[in-house]
Amino acid sequence: MKDDLVLLVVGSGGREFAVAKKLKESPHVKTVYCAPGNVGMQTIGVETVPIEETDLDGLLDFAKSHNVDWTFVGPENVLCAGITDKFNKAGQKIFGPNQRAAQLEGSKDYALRFMSKYDIPTARYETYTSAETCIAGLKDFEYPVVIKEDGLAGGKGVTIAQNQDVAEETIREMFAGGQIAVVLEECLVGPEYSMFVVVSEDQFTILPMAQDHKRVGDGDKGPNTGGMGSYSPLPQLKKADRQRMIDEIVKPTMNGLVQGIYHYCGVLYIGLMMTESGPKVIEYNVRLGDPETQVVLPRIKNDFAMVIDAAVNHEKLPEIEENDNCVLGVVVCSKGYPTHPAPNVKIGKLPEGANTYIDYANVKGDLENLTGDGGRLFMVISEADNLVQAQDNVYSYLSKLDLLDCFYRHDIGNRALGDFNII
Repeated sequence: MKDDLVLLVVGSGGREFAVAKKLKESPHVKTVYCAPGNVGMQTIGVETVPIEETDLDGLLDFAKSHNVDWTFVGPENVLCAGITDKFNKAGQKIFGPNQRAAQLEGSKDYALRFMSKYDIPTARYETYTSAETCIAGLKDFEYPVVIKEDGLAGGKGVTIAQNQDVAEETIREMFAGGQIAVVLEECLVGPEYSMFVVVSEDQFTILPMAQDHKRVGDGDKGPNTGGMGSYSPLPQLKKADRQRMIDEIVKPTMNGLVQGIYHYCGVLYIGLMMTESGPKVIEYNVRLGDPETQVVLPRIKNDFAMVIDAAVNHEKLPEIEENDNCVLGVVVCSKGYPTHPAPNVKIGKLPEGANTYIDYANVKGDLENLTGDGGRLFMVISEADNLVQAQDNVYSYLSKLDLLDCFYRHDIGNRALGDFNII
């Protein structure tokens, strides 16, 4: 085992903030760089690098010149662009699937065909390449119907249409917006869960599970977003159901990755729904999720850097040990998110919280006078003995902030606290 590791994290959001912070905690890690990172990372001793995440040549040159032991890739667009293939070809170690494997997120149709080939339970679906054929295909589905953009959409390319008019309008907008294919799916019913699997060729180990809140408004109203908040653990998830997810979803997925010779090395996110007939896959992502990462990583007792180091070097993966902490986080967003987030919203200086901390995301300026630099700005997180206390800590902190041009949901965690009608 090598000490004094020099690591590079690619990305700039809350997910990368949480990853870099967790890697920095390892006694085996000397330096963590993050490209491009965000201004908040100076609070955790991470060195930001002014290289855009899409500048693959620049990132590779930096990794070489700074003797980076391995690179951890956060965002999906970079994986789909082939950063792993480029790094592998240059002999640089990297944690993230190659471009072929990244299609499991880059194309909904590709992922669904993968699931069909390897008998992985999911929704009934059909893919269409024109608005006219897609609208005609609506007759084969009951309402509500799920309509998905085939390509990357940052967690926002999904609409659950309740009637024909909404469905037709959504389909036309998706194709007019540049989509070359759109998927129709039956609408599954049941609670959703996020499972993160660290994969290294034919090995896997499972991180603590979480539940995300995707809709923009309280009570799960409004359009899908990249995520408005999350919590872990999941007291409402039975151990037997979790084991069914592993047996019926994870293991067949691993079988597909091995049989398909994907040489997968990275995180595979499996969005799951526990239906009346058992667990089914909603979608795959080929990286850690945001905002789940921010509540999952604090619950890992293992040295996370050593888990990733083992994966990158194809050594034996350890079983993940979970602590007893309950972690809950709420995302603060610019007004207008997700469709038209207000630019340059004033945040100012965020005060320290007695029982909370901040994972910074799309912010700029300096810590004394922050402004927003996107839709989701930062996440307020609390670790406590129970989820009720963690939720109280977060909302108590948020109630003291004066953020005129920002908003957040007020019900993150309610699903685990007795309000099981919110799905």
